Amino acid sequence: MKFSELKLNEDLLESLHYMSFEEATPIQEQAIPIILEGKDLIGCAQTGTGKTAAFVLPILHKLIKGRKKGVIDSLILCPTRELAIQIEQQIMGLAYFSDLTSYAVYGGGTGPEWEAERVALSEGTDIIIATPGRLLSHIRNEYVKLDQLQYLILDEADRMLDIGFYDDIMKIIAECPAKRQSLMFSATMAPKIRKLAKEILQDPSEVNLAVSKPAEGVEQLVYMAHEEQKSGLARHIIKQHEDFKSIIIFCSTKKKIQRLVGALQRKGLNVEGISSDYEQSERERILLQFKARKTRILVATDVLSRGIDIKDIDLVINYDAPNDAEDYVHRVGRTARAAAKGMAITFVNSEDIYKFKRIEEFVDRQYEKLSAPEHLGESPKWEDGHRAKRRPTGRGGNKGRNFKGKRPFNKGGNNKPRNKGPRSNSNGDGGGKPKTD
Repeated sequence: MKFSELKLNEDLLESLHYMSFEEATPIQEQAIPIILEGKDLIGCAQTGTGKTAAFVLPILHKLIKGRKKGVIDSLILCPTRELAIQIEQQIMGLAYFSDLTSYAVYGGGTGPEWEAERVALSEGTDIIIATPGRLLSHIRNEYVKLDQLQYLILDEADRMLDIGFYDDIMKIIAECPAKRQSLMFSATMAPKIRKLAKEILQDPSEVNLAVSKPAEGVEQLVYMAHEEQKSGLARHIIKQHEDFKSIIIFCSTKKKIQRLVGALQRKGLNVEGISSDYEQSERERILLQFKARKTRILVATDVLSRGIDIKDIDLVINYDAPNDAEDYVHRVGRTARAAAKGMAITFVNSEDIYKFKRIEEFVDRQYEKLSAPEHLGESPKWEDGHRAKRRPTGRGGNKGRNFKGKRPFNKGGNNKPRNKGPRSNSNGDGGGKPKTD
């Protein structure tokens, strides 16, 4: 379905045309009409299917028709500062031809940034995008008024619950009017999500697409590898795919990131690492370099597995098998976004076999187990005692290209400065939560 068939405001259609977006994704096609009707909604779809635009477009449409000036009309809660920035950027592009304003509120900044957030919250902004802990810190100072709120959106609700934001979310919702439209989007539909939906949504409609399954366009490979083989295996794979221009490698710890980045840099590879230990300004610089293809390889913890809109990722390498099966879906979801092709490779050592069996059960698929190249030594064995099969060298699979549309800069005056000072001791949202990576 084309966006023009969804009866959206002409200003939004003009922005979509400018960005060369014509066809709605399935989640957008199903969710937008429901939201436009004013119904509460719980939406479940895998990473990379266009969930953000599925709620941003109809909310912008409604605000263009009837916003309340000088108040906070819409509140979008999300788990991380990276996702808050991404949502704000998407709003900037889609709201370009309107005079709507938005502002992202998240931790890790300096005093001037806190003051800028205070002004945006106290003087009224059409759309606030916030991490729960940071917003709650502002609410405690008694200048945040949510009593005129029309629209409440929880994005990546499952991740917010995983991090431990349930209490903060409920405290924030207590500040909102009972009469509002509430939307909740999640990549999974676990029982805890159902429970939260019953507490905050009223007679919601439901859109449920491809729950907890990697995108069809991803070629997924599994290599059995001892811990000491992983670095060499990563270099071997990268060498075999020299035409891959954008690669993300997920590690389980910050120390591993440092070691792997050093090892790859010593081999002359264009690589940088990123984790929650980096100052916010440095994290944003690294992400911008990677998005601009000035950095070929990015090594990261799960801070990047959800909510980062980086297009045209050719290859994702799970250097360590994720502890949670759901995180596998989100890591793999960094590639093959919006119907493109991509490759995802997971390294499994003998200690990871049980974890990966849970992943196979979760996605309802058995993967062929490949062995590392001979020059790296003997690979560990799967529990049945058989040696893993050796994959032929050379390129495997096809990669695709997502649409590279221009995202216009927002002229509505909601361009937030991004020069960060030292990060906070929390996970970056100012709410005192433990770090997640």
